[in-house]
Amino acid sequence: MAPVPAPASLHEATPTELTAAPQREVIRCEGCKLVQFTTTTNICRRCKKSLLPEQPKPIAAITLVTESAAPPVEGLQVATAVRDLRHVRNLSQRQLAARMGVPRTYISKIENGKAMPTLSSLDRLARALQVDISALLRDAPTRHRDESAVLLTDPFLAEVAKYTAHLNSTQKSIFLNHVRELSQSRTRKLA
Repeated sequence: MAPVPAPASLHEATPTELTAAPQREVIRCEGCKLVQFTTTTNICRRCKKSLLPEQPKPIAAITLVTESAAPPVEGLQVATAVRDLRHVRNLSQRQLAARMGVPRTYISKIENGKAMPTLSSLDRLARALQVDISALLRDAPTRHRDESAVLLTDPFLAEVAKYTAHLNSTQKSIFLNHVRELSQSRTRKLA
């Protein structure tokens, strides 16, 4: 009988170096709420729907923003401007981040005042929100006044505004938002 060679130890057979695994983003499917790694096809493993954020339907470039209950703060209010404009355009943080090509957490940090965007980020934010970059740098009362002036160029709204002079700015904003919603719902029914 020939001698049988002794098996090699496991430590000799495997490399001792660790290889870094590629980073994979964890995402929640909006359809079935399954938490999973992103796939190469960007399709949910359970419900087979797309994992990519939906592109929002474009709306009017300038819309009226309701007043926030936060006390006025001195200086630049980029955080408030980004949050207000994102809400007016019915965008989630994830959708805005997808438009800009940045992580959702970056949008959150900007809106919470924990990060101040660079000039190039401000430019991308402005393009993603369909506004001029100066709209992100103006204070809230100035933005509201400018947006109201644009809305009042409409003859119908200018006529209605004459009768709403006794309302405070919050009541005017609510009233004008309702009028805008009515006009949009009418155009949807006609289409």
